[in-house]
Amino acid sequence: MDTRSRAFGLAMNAAKFGAAVAMLLGAGAMQAQIAGGPDGTNSFRDTSVLRPLPGQKVAIIVFEDMECPACAASHPVELQAAAQYHVPIDRYDFPLQMHVWSRDAAVFARYLQDKVNPAVADTYRTDLFKQQISIGSKDDLQNFTRRWMQGHGQSMPFVVDPTGALAAKVQADYKLGERLNVTRTPTIVVVTPTKYQVISGNDNGTSDAQKLFPVLEAATKTSAAPAHVVRTAAHK
Repeated sequence: MDTRSRAFGLAMNAAKFGAAVAMLLGAGAMQAQIAGGPDGTNSFRDTSVLRPLPGQKVAIIVFEDMECPACAASHPVELQAAAQYHVPIDRYDFPLQMHVWSRDAAVFARYLQDKVNPAVADTYRTDLFKQQISIGSKDDLQNFTRRWMQGHGQSMPFVVDPTGALAAKVQADYKLGERLNVTRTPTIVVVTPTKYQVISGNDNGTSDAQKLFPVLEAATKTSAAPAHVVRTAAHK
């Protein structure tokens, strides 16, 4: 094979490889984000975490990262399922180390929850997920949050978390996820006092939140569910 033919062959192979990579990336765009571990199939460990909060019969537990595209895709489905079956959502922040602004976003949400109103914090999370694709840096997040607070009658403090107390609460959520051995976001689990069923998590790499509907249908038929409340990490 002459030099020109060899070069042409190498170029063709490189093009085919690039196309294959692009196809794989595109197909996996809505895959759950991986937090760590040698693989994505680690089983849960301390499943005592997977219980409804006091007074709940059925609940949706969600470990989420607000910079995770799969979390953004699942979020409206979670809200729809919770409303349809009148069950609460117990949210836990699990900001992944590889993400630039997700931990700061969790602190902002915690500020709104603790200092303003849990319902306002829920709205912030929902609106942030809707705009997630336009937020590429901490500065973008700061600008979004400032505009959002102004639009909702709030003034953004110069320092949101001066003592680090809010960041500590976010970290407590993360540590709880580590106890469970969460390795992917979103991790979505339907829980009752006696059992749980994983919708998206370690042993289910895709984020098919639509599975919530049949699982909740079965769970609520066997349990008297409480009035609908959406809780954003309001457990602490």
